This record gives sequence, C-alpha cells and structure tokens, in this order.
Amino acid sequence: MAGKFKVAYFYEEPNNSTFRYRAYNMAQALNIGDKPEISASYFFFSDFDCLDQIVDSADLLVICRSRYSSLLNEIITKFKVRGKKVLFDIDDFVFNPAYAHLIAHSLNLNFSDPSVVDNWFAYTGRMGEALRLCDGAITTNDFLAEKITEFSGISTAVVPNFMNNEQLVISEKLYKEKKESHFLSDGRITLGYFSGSPSHALDFDIAASGLDSVMSLDERIDLLVVGYIDPGENLKKYGKRVKYHPFVDYINLQRFIASVEINLMPLQSNIFTQCKSELKYFEAAIVGTVSIASPVGNYLSAINDKVTGYHSKAHEWASKIEYSINNLETYSDVASISRDEVSKRYTNTSQLGNIYSALMNKW
Repeated sequence: MAGKFKVAYFYEEPNNSTFRYRAYNMAQALNIGDKPEISASYFFFSDFDCLDQIVDSADLLVICRSRYSSLLNEIITKFKVRGKKVLFDIDDFVFNPAYAHLIAHSLNLNFSDPSVVDNWFAYTGRMGEALRLCDGAITTNDFLAEKITEFSGISTAVVPNFMNNEQLVISEKLYKEKKESHFLSDGRITLGYFSGSPSHALDFDIAASGLDSVMSLDERIDLLVVGYIDPGENLKKYGKRVKYHPFVDYINLQRFIASVEINLMPLQSNIFTQCKSELKYFEAAIVGTVSIASPVGNYLSAINDKVTGYHSKAHEWASKIEYSINNLETYSDVASISRDEVSKRYTNTSQLGNIYSALMNKW
C-alpha cells in the first residue's frame, strides 16, 4: 500500500520454489527498488476473503503459475472489469497439453499409468487456460518466452530468476569465509548434487556413471546429495563417502552448497529442459562453489567453459570431473570470476530494470 502504483502477485499457496522466485523475490525487489512510487505484495487463495480490498487497492495483478479454477477466474475477472491489467508469470514449460508426454518422461513418470496421463493433461490444460485469460506474460528466459507466445498469442517479457536479500546476506558471509581461507579444504574433495524434488532422477543418471568412475579411482572424492535423489546402487557401494541430507530451506541450502568443492548440474536435453532456469548455477557461484553443467539451454549460456565453470556432455562427466580436480590451483580464479558475474546479474537490484519493464512498459 506504500506506493502510488501497487502490484499484487498471486500464487495458489506459498512454497519454497516458484512462489519464492516469482512472487516473494519480485515483491521484495520492487519494495527496495529506486522507484518508491511502486510497491508490491502477494496473496493466496487463503486470502480470498480479502479479495475485494486487494482488487480495489492494486493497480496491476500478476498471476504466478496458477491453474485455472472458478476462484482464479473470479480474481482475474474482478481486476479486468475495473480496467486493470493482468499478467501471467510462469517459470516452466507446463502450459501446453501437447507436451504432457514429454514432461512426464523428463520427470521419470510412467505415462502408461492413466492417473499420470490424467494429472498432466489436467495440469497443463488448466495452466494454459489461465495463461490465455491474461493480457501478457512474464517468464525466465527467451526460449520459454517464445514458447509462451507461440502457444497463447500474447506478448511475453523476460525477468530471469534471481536471489533475494536473505540469500545474498548468508552467501556473502559464506564466500568471505572461503576467500579468507584461500579456498583451503581438509584434503577431501566433495562433489555436490542438490535436488529440489525427486523428479530429477533422470538428470542425475546422466552423471552417475562418471561419478562412479572417478570415485573408484580417487579415494579423496566424496559425494554429497541434498534433497530427494537416490544415487543408485553403483554409488551406494562407496558407503560413508556418499553422504545424504534431506531437503532443506533455501538459507541452509546455501550453507550446504558452500561446503562442497564442485556443484554438479547434469540435465537432459529436450524442449522441456531447454526452458529451465540457471538458478542452480548462480546459487553455487554466489558462495564461491564451482559448477560442472550439461551444455543445455541456460546452463550453456550462463557458464563460460573453463572461465566461470565447466561444461560436460553426457559422455564427458568422468573426464570433466577429473579435469576440474586436477586444476584446483585455478579454482579460486574460476570461483571469483563466476561470483562477480552472478553478483552483477542475478541479484534483486540488478534485475529491477527488467522487472519495471515487464510490469510497466510492455503492455
């Protein structure tokens, strides 16, 4: 309510992923930005009793990755009948039912199961219908923007994912500690894989055989898996050298990422994964951890091979891990350069121009 122009972000219910990046972070950036006349906040279905107050107060509505429902239709309609713009923010290729089979395959789901088919056709269909009700769209990268406009016919602006103040504060502390220690370790070399959901099993499998190879040859190498992924029987044979930790909040996640030498980012290559954000890269770079990534989509464009990290094709994981370990004398250089780059691009203040443009200028 502080500004003359008020932006309301809507999400079905709060979570640790899309809501944080596409609503919470956006509102935080606008509220600390250099245009005090613009303010923002967010609401959920649980705030429906306050809908009329929100509609009367807000000048612009941004629907974040929400499925069509009668309640969502009512929210959109109430804004539109007052002559207020409604935008749709989506961070994944999950709005076109024609690609439901590809999504299910990429997520390692059994598409021969009728319940899986029903779920994903319903999910993508409802998402696409909600998208089409809006005046414009916002997304995370150019490739996904093209797919949105191709499907819906509406114009799409790009605002990449970025980090919020809480992430930046803890990451600054963690990076400072690593830099002051000259990136010294205890002699062990820990590789890390950080998964926000169990749907990344096929991604992890891309690097699994390479991991097995290097761990069998080098007793110094450990693996830390944080999240939901089961690394498989071939890696379980390494016993305590493979460490597990369940899903953690995004502040503690930065601590875990900072604790490893190499951040692993394997990713399948298809239309669905081409739309993925590079957030795994910048969350590692900001704490001074070097990444090895599949050269797919935004991973390819975000990382300058051997300068800000490393690219690895599917058959190269063993050799690229070995290369990064054998060149640890350049580790601090790669870590410092990558951190400087993400600090310039993936912070709330650095994305303000894109946010203002997406909300105010394009429509």
